[in-house]
Amino acid sequence: MNAKPDRLVGNWLLLLCFMIFGMVIGGGHARTIHAGFVIQTWQPLTGFIPPLTHAAWEHMFGLYKQTAQFRVLNPTMSLDQFQARFMPMFLDRDWGRLMALVFAIPLGIFWWRKRVSNQLALWLVALFAAGAAEATMGWYMTWQGMTSNILHPSPLYLAPHFILAMLIFTAMLWTALTIRNPEPVPIIGHTRLRALLSASIALLILTIGLGALVAATGGIHVFNTFPLMNGHALPPHGLKLHPWWRNFVANAATVQFDHRWIATATALVVVIAAVMGLRAPLGPKARDLFLLLAGLVTLQYILGMSALVSGMSGIGYLHELNAVLLLAACIACRHALRGATAPAAVRAGTPLVMKAAE
Repeated sequence: MNAKPDRLVGNWLLLLCFMIFGMVIGGGHARTIHAGFVIQTWQPLTGFIPPLTHAAWEHMFGLYKQTAQFRVLNPTMSLDQFQARFMPMFLDRDWGRLMALVFAIPLGIFWWRKRVSNQLALWLVALFAAGAAEATMGWYMTWQGMTSNILHPSPLYLAPHFILAMLIFTAMLWTALTIRNPEPVPIIGHTRLRALLSASIALLILTIGLGALVAATGGIHVFNTFPLMNGHALPPHGLKLHPWWRNFVANAATVQFDHRWIATATALVVVIAAVMGLRAPLGPKARDLFLLLAGLVTLQYILGMSALVSGMSGIGYLHELNAVLLLAACIACRHALRGATAPAAVRAGTPLVMKAAE
């Protein structure tokens, strides 16, 4: 990493984090309106202009008509209805292209002007490659719509697709915060809180992945009661699929069961971390971060329960977006505690004076 704070480079990476959140907004909306298979072409470099003529629209519509989704679910769809689904998916793809430019061009300039070190530049190139892999995975899910008989993007790819996005988001946000504040604030103690926040980040990413499985399998529409599942502690027919492991990625009841209880455990861990952070003398800025963390985790659980009980995909969409904000708040809290040191590690004669996490 750069030895000195660089707000310009840090803010550029923060902008990319906001753009990743924008991809979640666009991708989640496209999934909610079942637009995942409407674009059956992939032209990463030349496909940034939508169809401009009636013939071009008919060609794109004709490709979609070859999918099982059209034949089974939308055989009476009109061209106008197709266009209404096409444009949100198209804009999501163009947003991804814009992200690639916002990433690559400034990186080249900063590297050339030596505002980023070779080590940092290589790390960012690796993140760019991960983003390219993310885009390729998204296209592969779309391509399956024409080459198989599936009606919706497969949960076997949708969940890893979302998890990879969150791993890139986590790495990007951590890097941005570190470039803006490269020297950790020394803090005596609170190593347990730091470890709890690390566990919270891991649990949040796992829970987000399980939430993607719920969305992909339509799990929001089954067992809309809590805490029991229509009077059952365990979902009936929770292991009906063969081989058995498919139940944990493709069985809507089992996927919902896993998500609701892992999410509950995750919420408890995050709440404990937030309370510990609010009680610790870490300074006003850190306190604000932990207040934000407490508020977002509370909102997240309320949205999750509301989506579950109502079975409304719209609330589930808001639940998905808030999950990314919650993850960001957790990362920021964990970053503020980078300099936490166990009291026993402070040598006699060289005391480490605690400094508020500003």
